[in-house]
This record gives sequence, structure tokens and C-alpha cells, in this order.
Amino acid sequence: MSKPDVLAVAKLHPFYLKALESVYTVHDRTHVTDPAAFTALAPRIVGVAGTGEASVPGSLLAQLPHAKVVSVFGVGYDGVDVAAAIAQGIPVTHTPDVLTDDVADLAMGLVLSVGRTIPQADQFVRAGQWPSGPMALGRKVSGARLGIVGLGRIGKAIARRASGFGMSIAYTARTEKTDSGFQFFPSATALAAQVDFLVVITPGGAGTKHLINADVLKALGPRGFLINVARGSVVDEQALVDALQNGTIAGAGLDVFANEPQVPEVLRGLRNVVLTPHMASATTETRQAMADLAFANMQAGTSGTPLRTPVPECAALTK
Repeated sequence: MSKPDVLAVAKLHPFYLKALESVYTVHDRTHVTDPAAFTALAPRIVGVAGTGEASVPGSLLAQLPHAKVVSVFGVGYDGVDVAAAIAQGIPVTHTPDVLTDDVADLAMGLVLSVGRTIPQADQFVRAGQWPSGPMALGRKVSGARLGIVGLGRIGKAIARRASGFGMSIAYTARTEKTDSGFQFFPSATALAAQVDFLVVITPGGAGTKHLINADVLKALGPRGFLINVARGSVVDEQALVDALQNGTIAGAGLDVFANEPQVPEVLRGLRNVVLTPHMASATTETRQAMADLAFANMQAGTSGTPLRTPVPECAALTK
């Protein structure tokens, strides 16, 4: 008996792919690699498997008359045309919560790294420069002012960790969280002007593109640091490069970029930047939990049972 067919629209993590292949026949990006074969295959597709960076346009969904679910391995889903999916009756799922701790951990790791210049210190010792004298002083983190752009699950987890360092916490978001206990600012610019470290953890997509622009960076100021663990699109990358080169801000810690995995050479050459390869959720434990949840959503969607974690816009489709 043949297995049901699902379409992978991105390179899937091995944990997720292995689980899918135990139940389904997985067609890896056939819509791109072999359009002619995909035309014959499309009516058999019952589910779409993607990642947080995957593109699932309405034009693709329109070719999948029997698709029952889009299961995203990741918390972000800005590449999915959710409106088109809803119109076609296809719920979209993602993997929130299971990666909250890891992303929050890395955000604080970047705060410490840029403030205390930990990667630069490692290079200083390895290069044998220590015998020639001490390296430049860093910036104290404990007791500093932290601003969070986006106070969702991960933003709140970052705030909890920052509280352990005695940091004062403020935030901006689409709406004020009156029960948070933190000071609210109506815009990223207003928030940036009042903090030492500005951590970005807001969803990507058209609504937040270049939310962090030259004005925000100017407000952050020459002693301020930007941390981005959200999406590369949220930050105007050229404005950030200019701010780093001109001393408009003190430095940055970046886990995400505008054109991943391509990182501008100028960013790679700056000494006041710490760069990581979109690894915020990259632990064995969390990637397995993400795979388990994405697979559970795929199975639920294709079998008609309740979905584990539909995206908010699709809640009505799952009732």
C-alpha cells in the first residue's frame, strides 16, 4: 500500500524529514526541480511541509486541491500566504513554545557577547596579543537598561532572564501588555532612546519590514547595542551597517540577516559585531521537539484530527 504524498517546500531538518518519511512519501521541492512531474503529482499532495524561511505562495496552494495542512517547522511563517490558505480551507501550523527557551538563551548570550566583547576576547588570547597588554574595556551588562521589541512568548522569556541580571526592562509591541509589569513605549524609536540594549524579537513579514531603521538606530545612540533574533527583514541592514561604521551605535549581535545565508562582507569585517548563523533554536533537544510537533501537526491535518498548534489566523479553521 502506497504512502500518502506530501510536498517539502524547503530543505527540511533531518529529524522532521525522517519522521515524515516513516508515514509519507516526501517529494522534495518537486514544484521547483521538475515542474512537469509536479503537474501530475499535485492532485495527490495531502500536506505541505516547510520551515520558517519557506515560501508557500497562494499560486502554489491553488495547485494542491487535496492539501489538508501546511506544517511549518519553526515559529515564524511569514513566507506562507496564510490568507490564500484560509480561502482554500487549508490550515497552517507552526511550532511555538518548544523553542522559546533556546531563543531567549541566545538573545541573552548575544547581549553578554557584545557587551563584554567575549568573542573578541577569545580572538585576542588565541592571537597571542595578551602578553602585549590588556584588551579594551567592555560594557557592564548587569543593571543596564534592556528594551524588547515584541513582548510575546520569547520576549517575555528574554525579560525573565534579563531580570536575573538586574536589568531594567521596557518594551514596545503592537499593543500594550498591561499585566507585564514593564514600561511600555509606543514605538521602537521611543524605546531605543531609553535603553542600552535593544533586543528585536518580533515576527517578520511586510508589517515589520525595516521596523528598525536609521531613526531607531540614531535614537539607540553611540553607547547602545542592537540584538536581532527575529528576522533579517525587520532591520534595515544597510542602515545598520552605516550605523556600525559611523559609530551611531556601539555594536550589534545578529543571528539573522536579510539574505541568509549570505552575510554582507562589510558586516563580517566589523569588529563591533557578533554574528551567529541563525542558530537561536539550534540545540538537539529543541530541534527534536520542533520536529515532533511539526510531524504531529502534519499527521493531525492529514487525518482530520485536531491540530496541535495552528497559527493564530487559522484558529477558526480548526474548531
